[in-house]
Amino acid sequence: MPTRQRAVFGITGRSGSGKTTLIEAVLPLLRAQGLRVNVIKHSHHVLALEPPGKDSARVRAAGASEVMVASPYHYAIVHTLQDTPEPTLAELLARMSPADITLVEGFRRESIPRIEVHRPALGKPPMYPGDDSILAVVSDQPLQLNRPCLFLDRPQGVADFICQILELDLQPI
Repeated sequence: MPTRQRAVFGITGRSGSGKTTLIEAVLPLLRAQGLRVNVIKHSHHVLALEPPGKDSARVRAAGASEVMVASPYHYAIVHTLQDTPEPTLAELLARMSPADITLVEGFRRESIPRIEVHRPALGKPPMYPGDDSILAVVSDQPLQLNRPCLFLDRPQGVADFICQILELDLQPI
């Protein structure tokens, strides 16, 4: 199957709503369809990707702009922004390997199709009424909406919705 670099789909929602848990449930279902899936997760926190005192942390603390840590199993690049602005979603996507789909958690201001994870019991207001990029809501209870309502306990339905919106040509396995 040809690889599509720009098939990007967002998962948004308030803190504690279950965005990452939903991605964990949907990702293997997309992979089972033969899709290569990348994920970009935005964080408002300082990232601690390496234990303090390890060689890679020491050289980063000494001033390296980028540090790559590599092993036979994976590699990671830590890029210190210093005085440069945070990269845009487009800039981050350009640094990633090609994929059929990239799931994006966060980046609420980007104009990409997305779903919102909303749990009314958390008592936090939903975002979908003021955001036209939210095409559906995923919840733990039925909601009466002007857009599709999907269910957290049915991740296959969420995966199917994402593929339908992105018009991904799935190949039978």
